[in-house]
Amino acid sequence: MVIDKRSHIGGNCYTEKIENIHVQKYGAHIFHTSNKEVWDYVNKFIEFNNYRHHVIANYRNILYSLPFNMWTFNKMWGVNSPEQAKEIIQSQTFSGTPENLEEQSISLVGQDLYEILIKGYTEKQWMKSCKDLPPFIIKRLPVRYTYDNNYFFDKYQGMPKNGYTELFEKLLDGIEVRLDTDFFENRDYLESIADRIIYTGQVDKFFDYKFGDLEYRPLKFEHEVLDTPNHQGHSVINFTDINVPYTRIVEHKHFFEDISDKTVITTEYPVEWEKDAEPYYPINDKSNSEMYSKYKELVDSQDRVIFGGRLAEYKYYDMHQVIEAALNKVKEIKSKL
Repeated sequence: MVIDKRSHIGGNCYTEKIENIHVQKYGAHIFHTSNKEVWDYVNKFIEFNNYRHHVIANYRNILYSLPFNMWTFNKMWGVNSPEQAKEIIQSQTFSGTPENLEEQSISLVGQDLYEILIKGYTEKQWMKSCKDLPPFIIKRLPVRYTYDNNYFFDKYQGMPKNGYTELFEKLLDGIEVRLDTDFFENRDYLESIADRIIYTGQVDKFFDYKFGDLEYRPLKFEHEVLDTPNHQGHSVINFTDINVPYTRIVEHKHFFEDISDKTVITTEYPVEWEKDAEPYYPINDKSNSEMYSKYKELVDSQDRVIFGGRLAEYKYYDMHQVIEAALNKVKEIKSKL
């Protein structure tokens, strides 16, 4: 039996058809993996298109290619060769031991790329100054000295031709599903009928905030139907200027090759964390990580509860990583039977 406190299946991957366009209601999810087992698994249920992800950054109405590559460097400095780009970046890098995220970023890619493409976007996402964020948040920044602007290098990439909801409908075929059901409002009953529980909610909430409240990053999505067949000409545009209140705009039809004389866009805003807000990303800074380590000890002591996913494991997962972890967990359980 699967329960969900929302009124639909599919969690944050839920897609809804609006004006003949598959709209991802909780932000863009691009499927990519180099794991053939994972790719073969999802393809048993649905068909994917050949979408390849490219991101555009808008800084004060000047457009740059992401991740950093020769198109980016040519637009920013007018250089045409990798040697020229390397020379400029190396001349701007921070040479000491980075003590915050700003110094870490500059040490990796230099001052210009940091100021234009990292600083504003990061401070909007975290709602903190880069000087107040720890350096380990950005361990590395991909820099490509080629004109390849493919966002992912994974062997298998694409988007479901009919949206992600179809995947969940087929995964759940023959399984009892209860929507509008909050685990915590029905906890005693649900625990009484289950031999084993797979829990994907907030780990701190499961243990009644015993060690304190972990922080997560909420998001706000504003969906608009526009009376034009093409609004921005691209699936995802990031807005890196701190003075622009939103972080990105998604135009959904460019993912799915949907045909419509209208378009649907989603503007994404970061939101301050409050205890009852909708959590999307764990905030893996030092204090939260230390708090989670205490919860992890309680997690490991549970015999009949399996904790999985971003919120329950307090770590960032992409879709293919969640599927791989789930398949591996099934193998582990079967090996003990």
